Amino acid sequence: MKVKGIIRNNSIELLENISIAEGTEVTIEITESSLINRDSQWQQLQKVIGSWKDNLEIDVIFNEIDQERHKYHGRDLNFEDFEVS
Repeated sequence: MKVKGIIRNNSIELLENISIAEGTEVTIEITESSLINRDSQWQQLQKVIGSWKDNLEIDVIFNEIDQERHKYHGRDLNFEDFEVS
C-alpha cells in the first residue's frame, strides 16, 4: 500500500484515511524529490525565468511551431471502403 503524508511536529499526518489498526508498525520511504528545499527550487527557477526574453530567434521558432500546428495535412481516403448503391 502506498499512502502520502506530511511531517508535522515529528509525526506523519496521512493525507487520506486508511484502515490499519492503531499501533501497527509501518516502514516509510522518503523520496529524494521530497527533500528538496522549496526556497532552493524557487531560486533555481528564478535563474531561468525569462532567459529567452531577449532572444530574437525564439519568436521565429514559436511562429514556425504555430504555423505547423495549424496546417491541414488532409487525410487519406480509401474509396474501396465505400459501397456504391
